[in-house]
This record gives sequence, structure tokens and C-alpha cells, in this order.
Amino acid sequence: MVHFIEEIFRNLNGWGLTALTFILGFAEFSLGLYGKKWNTNEKLLDIACYTLPKLVVGPVITYFGLKVLPLILPHAKNEFTWIPFIFGALIIAIYDDLTQYWYHRLHHQVPFMWRFHRTHHSAPYMGMAMASRQNIIYTLFFSQSYVTTVLVYLGLGYPALFVKGLKSLITKLAHSSIKWDKPFYENKWLHPVAWVLERTISTPATHHAHHADSADDGVGHYKGNFGNMFFLWDIIFGTALITRQYPAAYGIKNYKGEEWYAQLLWPIFKSKKEGSELSANGPEVADEHDEVEPEIALQYA
Repeated sequence: MVHFIEEIFRNLNGWGLTALTFILGFAEFSLGLYGKKWNTNEKLLDIACYTLPKLVVGPVITYFGLKVLPLILPHAKNEFTWIPFIFGALIIAIYDDLTQYWYHRLHHQVPFMWRFHRTHHSAPYMGMAMASRQNIIYTLFFSQSYVTTVLVYLGLGYPALFVKGLKSLITKLAHSSIKWDKPFYENKWLHPVAWVLERTISTPATHHAHHADSADDGVGHYKGNFGNMFFLWDIIFGTALITRQYPAAYGIKNYKGEEWYAQLLWPIFKSKKEGSELSANGPEVADEHDEVEPEIALQYA
């Protein structure tokens, strides 16, 4: 068993992450952490969002790296191979995650862009099942994927593999319904570690707050906590809320259980639910999601 766990972490960029996702997902499901909210429509959407990007988005990014970049930057291939591994990993981590922070944040603050990201927030639960839940167009234009592909083309392939594995692990665990960070808040001798941890990477407490269905309780903060791997960006750019608590409910107030295919492929397919943001004549942003620039708030329970 120990050997199997070691192999999972050695192969995070291959089968390891998939295995870890299924193991944690099975644990969450067995513990009843999804409740009755994971109905057929939600299951179909989560499964489609997990599998389709691997069949569509992956090949597109591969084509960009193998065919497009040699045309755009014909003499730049492997120009950065002289950079030491640790500095290469740092460059990848900063460029990849900072780019995603702003890509993510814009989809919350620009009304036209919200509906492309709405699918990720419609889930009324947290867990491995919904960690990859995104509109396919949102995923296709993931800015950080192309930035990292450029850096790999320039010679930072091995650092990129390391960062990708680490980031995938952190973001998956931040979405998990298993509150692994709770002991750091409950044990006083671990508070110094918690103080550093919650300001550095995304944890269930800080990222669950981003998925809360309300910001009225002082815990939910869907207008901030945008960080994916690094929560540090929220601290720097004033979008952080740290409470060390977890929201009572997740999702979006105006969720109408839109058809899984509409959530996955909007605006190619639109919802038949009247008044939905994803319907033909629906609003760009419902009242609950009128965005204002968030202010930094650091609180402690």
C-alpha cells in the first residue's frame, strides 16, 4: 500500500493524479459528503467536464506547442535550457499561476465573461467530482496553458512537469470536501504553520469560501479568493478573505439546474430554463452576482 502511494506521487503528471482523484472522490462519496445534491444532471456534467477536455483541449494545446510555436518562434526553441531547475520551476509557477489568477478574476468581474465560468460555481457541493467542472470554452482559452506551453518550448520542460504536478495536487485538495486543513486551525501549536499555509497556497477554507452561495455570513467570498495554487496573489492584490471557517452552502443562488450540455457548451447550446443566465434571453449576470471590487479582509475565528 505504501509503495502504491509512493508511485501515485511519482506519477502525478500521468496516471497518478487520476488515481488520486478517484481515490479521494470515492472517499468523499462513501462519507456522504455530496449528499443528495449529486443528481443525474450533476453527475453527467461533472463526468463530461472531466473527460472532454482530455479529448479536445489537450490536442489543441499540443498542436499549439508542436506546430504553431515553431512558426512564430523558429529560433527560440530550448533557449532557456541554461536556467537551473529550481529557477525554472519558480518562473513556471509564477507565470502560470499569476496568469490564471487574472483570467479567473476577470471572469468574475466582467459581466460578459461570467457565463463562461458560471459552470464551475453552479455545483451545490465541493469535491473531486466538480474540481474540473468548467465550460469547455473557458477551458479551451485557459491563458496559463498557453503561457506554460511557450515556456516548455523555450526549454523549461522538466520544471513545468514538476510545477504542473504540484499545482494539480494543491488545487484538487483545495476543492476537496475533506477539510484536511481543519487540524491546523484547531490545534494552537499549529497556528503559526496555518498562518503561513493559508497565505501561501489555496486551502479548503479559503477556496470553499470562493464557492459559497452567499457572502452575507462573513465566510463566503465569491468576489475574491481567486488564487488557484497560490493564495498569495489574493493577499497581494487585495482580494483575500481568511476566516478559517467553511461556508454553510455552496453554489449560486440563481441556479436552476440547467441542462448539463448547456452548462458544458454554452453558448453553442443554450438552456431551456426560463430566466437562466444560460438561456437564449437570459441576463448576463443575475442580481446575486453583480460584481464590485472586493476589499481585503483578514479575520480569524
